[in-house]
Amino acid sequence: MQTFLLIWIGQVVSLLGTKLTEFALGIWVYQQNQSISQLALVILFTYLPNTLISPIAGSLVDRWDRRWAMILSDAAAGIGTLIIGALVLTNQLEIWHIYLAVGVNSIFNAFQVPAYTAAISQLTPASQYSRMNGMVQISRGIARVISPAIAGFLIGILGIGGILIIDFSTFLIAMSTLLVARFPKIKRTRPTKPPQIRRLLQEMQFAWRYITKRPGLSRLLLFMSTNFFSVGILEVVFWPLILDFGSQEELGYVLSIGGSGLLLGSIVMTAWGGPKRRVFGLLYFIPLQAGIMLMAALQTSIPLAAMGLFVYLFAQPIIVSCNQAIWQSKVPQHYQGRVFALQQMIEKSLAILAYIVVGPLVEKFLEPLMSGGPFAETVGPYIGGIGAGRGIALMVLMMGIGNLVATGMAFRSRRLRRLDIEIPTVKRPDSSIPKSEIRDAYSFEEVTSP
Repeated sequence: MQTFLLIWIGQVVSLLGTKLTEFALGIWVYQQNQSISQLALVILFTYLPNTLISPIAGSLVDRWDRRWAMILSDAAAGIGTLIIGALVLTNQLEIWHIYLAVGVNSIFNAFQVPAYTAAISQLTPASQYSRMNGMVQISRGIARVISPAIAGFLIGILGIGGILIIDFSTFLIAMSTLLVARFPKIKRTRPTKPPQIRRLLQEMQFAWRYITKRPGLSRLLLFMSTNFFSVGILEVVFWPLILDFGSQEELGYVLSIGGSGLLLGSIVMTAWGGPKRRVFGLLYFIPLQAGIMLMAALQTSIPLAAMGLFVYLFAQPIIVSCNQAIWQSKVPQHYQGRVFALQQMIEKSLAILAYIVVGPLVEKFLEPLMSGGPFAETVGPYIGGIGAGRGIALMVLMMGIGNLVATGMAFRSRRLRRLDIEIPTVKRPDSSIPKSEIRDAYSFEEVTSP
């Protein structure tokens, strides 16, 4: 527990710096030409390389020391920040530099996420998984509360270059905590030698079989993927929506208030531990988020946006923590890297799709529909009028309806509702599942044979 808390503190500090940089660079990119598509491309390059490499990264994390996987990721992110900082200070920064930098960082983050997630079950008892996942969400909440308001203030004083220097300093702190920490040894399925490509592909295949042979997990994965799609849409359109009628300082305040909701939800999740049937944490709070999206589409104002984002983000750590605690309790530790990587790749695939389609969809289709098009007179009166920004509101409205439909379908699925009961919880230590059991049910020898 103490080791995890030390690492958690370092990651909190690092995340603060990362969010400072994200806010500063996001504002810079959008202000170049007011393009939603270019802002979406930054988010796309932040996640697409990560999604593509995650299955291989997960298999490697299972073979490596997870502490060093996290150190490698933090070091790469720090170097990328230094390079962007140098371009800023020499007045040579261009948008494609940001695409490249966030893309490279995304690749290394593919090792960080499964290593950090698997470290929770390696360093803490099973009874504390939900609370520890809640603490991870607290770190994100802290960053969301503090970073936007500070970034909006510091941009005017230090500029982007100064914020990047602060970000690099936070990476050094995170790496220092990892260098001091020591992880307990775990039983590994293979010697830690350089893996062959064929064997890595076999391990990815095993992760896929592990999930698909358990209908509750596969349906959970599908349900959460739809949630990630709506989150991806909101990540792209929320900033432009606010900046259409507010300033960057007001955007910073709205994001900070929303971050307060994330922080409060994370604290509640850490203290509460979530419902005994964790799947109900998803089935109750995802429709709450859908209701917030419907409300946000009807009227637009700074106070309403702040309140809506507060409630939406309050629910998010409960959803994420319950989802991840289910996976941590149903997957043996020595398979978690590859299974978590595949899980996160699939969950984020629809978010990636959102980043690709939302810019052209809003700018080329929905905005014209709401600015003199056929929807202006029929839908416009119900979502705050017509004109600039109302195409975004229409998109948010459709996402809210879609989430309600997805939740209704999830409630109808018996395998998903009874997931916590029907799939047995993996016992500690890690070797608790007999190889013969896995071989019989999932063709273990075929998947993992050399």
